[in-house]
Amino acid sequence: MFQFVLNGQALRVERAAAGTTLLDFLRERGLTGAKEGCAEGECGACAVAMRAGEGPVSQYRAVNSCLMLLPMAADRELYTVEALAVGGQLAAAQQAMAAAGGSQCGYCTPGFVMSLFAEHYRPGRRGPCDPLALAGNLCRCTGYRPIADAARSLGPVPRDAFSARLLHAAPKVRELSIEGFSRPRSIDACVALLARHPHATLIAGGTDLCVESNLRHRRWPHLVSLEAIDQLREFADTPEFVRIGAALPLADLGARWHDAPEVIGEWLTLFGSPLIRNRATLGGNLVTASPVGDAAPLLLALDASVEIAGASNPGDPSRTTRRMLPLSSLFTGYRRTALLPGELVVAVRVPRPLPRLVRFYKVAKRRLDDISTVAAAMAMDAPGGRVQRARFAFGGVAATPVRLREAESVLDGQPWNMSTVERVQAILERTLTPLSDHRGSKEYRVEVSKSLVEKFWWESRP
Repeated sequence: MFQFVLNGQALRVERAAAGTTLLDFLRERGLTGAKEGCAEGECGACAVAMRAGEGPVSQYRAVNSCLMLLPMAADRELYTVEALAVGGQLAAAQQAMAAAGGSQCGYCTPGFVMSLFAEHYRPGRRGPCDPLALAGNLCRCTGYRPIADAARSLGPVPRDAFSARLLHAAPKVRELSIEGFSRPRSIDACVALLARHPHATLIAGGTDLCVESNLRHRRWPHLVSLEAIDQLREFADTPEFVRIGAALPLADLGARWHDAPEVIGEWLTLFGSPLIRNRATLGGNLVTASPVGDAAPLLLALDASVEIAGASNPGDPSRTTRRMLPLSSLFTGYRRTALLPGELVVAVRVPRPLPRLVRFYKVAKRRLDDISTVAAAMAMDAPGGRVQRARFAFGGVAATPVRLREAESVLDGQPWNMSTVERVQAILERTLTPLSDHRGSKEYRVEVSKSLVEKFWWESRP
């Protein structure tokens, strides 16, 4: 049994069937504004708002209800589109959509409204709402212009009951243990759980595993949620490194990393959508070991390492040990990692000083909220026009994300010119081993990778 608050009312759930999502639960209760359009977090038709935040105040975050298994809602405070109109008066986000002609068939409209609602009440917002806050919502009717107009028409954060709730801390996510689902409060407790349930699967934001559940009907004997472990959401910036908790939502990363290089903001914008980033985590994206994951190439180019926790003695899970592993050693094959049974990634470390020249490139069918065909990150210093500390990393060109160490070695100490670029391109053509699929042929992926190296040169040449 667990509880959560839905549209201002406390609900008690006695039992959740395996695979039941928050969206399923809402629609079974007659809250049909949220709809299933894709079941994989790409359309936003199922968006709801969740009150979240780490400090004494909170904020509304739009999330995909199709990518939250029902137990993941435990202790949360959630709102659907049905809760926005108070006393028959539409909320400002609803009024703006209607006035701008932002709805035609109406199927996607509640999802847009919930994303716009969260943006409208975003603490600290100055000026009109940002239409990019709606990047996780798709519409097949309007052409988006009237929807963007609706966003730009909204003024300052309203002063009403919804904004008053944000003056208080978000509900605390507590320990939970029900059939098939556990949520520990500490890393040590998590390691002990994994020892007791050797076939358990870890889940953080759920933006990948829930797709497997929805579309491929996968079920897991036992899920261990990381959402109640405060240690996994820590962020530390030291003179030696930046340490990012493995379960810190990506939406929080930009706000926490105050002196982040420009490439971090660019990369975050291209990573999924606001709906995804509000739930997705760095650790989750890495341990899926997808060859087209967007986090690995940039972190490889930044020479990152992962901090891993596990039982110091498999027979004594009460004692936890830590080890560091270069990120380049984490991926051992397609969707496989070097994690041992009972281990979890607890943090990512990026060493300082950061390279002066860093770029991230993503080639996909859509610019935002799409899976990469090829992703690339390139970093180097080039004092006096000569290359130092070159690191080139790619996704979508092999069974795992890869660093091009041969190219890096060739670049070391060489002048950064077109002749050097051509040598790197020749290495790419010889060493990359992409597959052909519906996103692009292997030949296309190689040519795109070569062109991205040249693009990096044009953007960084002396």
